[in-house]
Amino acid sequence: MNILFFGDIVGKIGRDVFFAELPRLKRKFSPDLIIVNGENSANGRGITSKIYHHFLDEGVHCITSGNHVFDNKEILPHLRNCPALIRPINYPEVTPGIRIFTTLLGGTKVAVVSVMGQVFMPPIDNPFHALETLLKNDLQTFPVIIVDFHAEATSEKLAFGLHFAGRVSAVIGTHTHVQTADAEILNSHTGYITDVGMSGAKHAILGMEPSAVLRRFLTSLPEKLSPPEEDTQGILDYVFMEISSAGQASSIQAFHEIVDLEFYVVK
Repeated sequence: MNILFFGDIVGKIGRDVFFAELPRLKRKFSPDLIIVNGENSANGRGITSKIYHHFLDEGVHCITSGNHVFDNKEILPHLRNCPALIRPINYPEVTPGIRIFTTLLGGTKVAVVSVMGQVFMPPIDNPFHALETLLKNDLQTFPVIIVDFHAEATSEKLAFGLHFAGRVSAVIGTHTHVQTADAEILNSHTGYITDVGMSGAKHAILGMEPSAVLRRFLTSLPEKLSPPEEDTQGILDYVFMEISSAGQASSIQAFHEIVDLEFYVVK
């Protein structure tokens, strides 16, 4: 099966870049499963029900998330009706939202989960223990398991990938918005990359308007961070994976593309 996984979609420019390029990538890769991290898609923080349905209307199958998934409160009453949107499995059991996305591809059971790291991140349950529990219970009969590991520290991400190598089909790092040059197959089985990157404005800092970020660094004062309202170019980061029906990843390729936005009509 062919799988496309897109890094954090940041704001309207990130959505514009993604939606503009998705038809081309569908023709090129013929994906059976399209996954995006959508936790920054609503003005850089959170997601809305309208954006959720736009993703699905354009052919996205699963939307992963992380520490910003609940930042836009509009989504909260809609979570029960958003089965393709998953929140990290290591939030407390009482936290709203769906933990596992499941589907059948050619008769093969496929699961996608989000897991959040602990290092330099908001308080959360241990990610290693959370996935171990899930593998022994809910995911026991799923040969294909794709994990979005939403974390800050590269050491924690690699440790997580090595710990679960051979037991899950892929560990794809998100959150830092900068693509790393280490896509590989771990233990001849698990597709891995420390961070897939983002979809967002190129002339920005991690997809956010630079002046506010610079003021925060220069003054140490709090600043509200938002994506720029316009840009001439965008970044599109993603990985393409081939995974067998037995759950073994045979290839993983990372792509970092610069998209000229002036050629597209922004809706």
